[in-house]
Amino acid sequence: MSTPQEPRSLVEMHNICKAFGGVHAVENASINLYPGEVVALLGHNGAGKSTLMKMLAGAYPIDSGDLVVAGQKVQIKTPLDAQRLGIESIYQTLALADNLDAVANLFLGRELLTRWRTLDDHRMDADARKVFFRLNKNFKNVRTPVRRLSGGQRQVVAISRAIYFNAKILIMDEPTAALGPEETAMVGNLVRQLKAEGVGIFLISHDMHDVFALSDRLAVMKNGQVVGTYRTQDVTEDEVLGMIIGGKKPEGKTQTQRLTAAST
Repeated sequence: MSTPQEPRSLVEMHNICKAFGGVHAVENASINLYPGEVVALLGHNGAGKSTLMKMLAGAYPIDSGDLVVAGQKVQIKTPLDAQRLGIESIYQTLALADNLDAVANLFLGRELLTRWRTLDDHRMDADARKVFFRLNKNFKNVRTPVRRLSGGQRQVVAISRAIYFNAKILIMDEPTAALGPEETAMVGNLVRQLKAEGVGIFLISHDMHDVFALSDRLAVMKNGQVVGTYRTQDVTEDEVLGMIIGGKKPEGKTQTQRLTAAST
């Protein structure tokens, strides 16, 4: 009788290093991500978590280390390289054009064209409405400039842009920063929906509530190094704070680089 195969990881980052001058921003950092899993990255400002994710997103070149995506060793030198591998990023600033509407923002820089090489406005409008509706059935302000949208609606636009272009790996940097309770709950629901669809998510957050509510595993970074990676359900908030502040690993807790929590 055959045994079920262990799912293949979406991303494996092995011994990744990055220095800016004499400053080692990331040093021998290793982390992985599986389909339908949320891995939270925590640490003080300057701990290296954003730099590590920017290398995965193609914003910074990797100095040394190995990057494996869907079982293949790859090099990511530009954001376009990352996008071609199904890696999309949603930063705290969202990078939306405030004067444009939701449809235009969804396709910004990747507009759909007709066979005559003109903008295919009809298809873009129809496709945008489908993906917005998929994430939020109440989101109908698709032709409103995004500067007039709420924070939660802006997140819908940013997340829609990622999933429309078939993101398999999503980097979310402080997705609930400056949002109210209702909009924070909306983003949480979006994250759970993406998980159910098999998207793997790296979640950079300072919000412990988000981390414990949404993540399957968490990794703490300090001084450019990964202090430890644990199943979220196996550690307490105090133990996580101990890793963030003092680099102290919790006693009697087993680290994991495997998809265990997401399948429980």
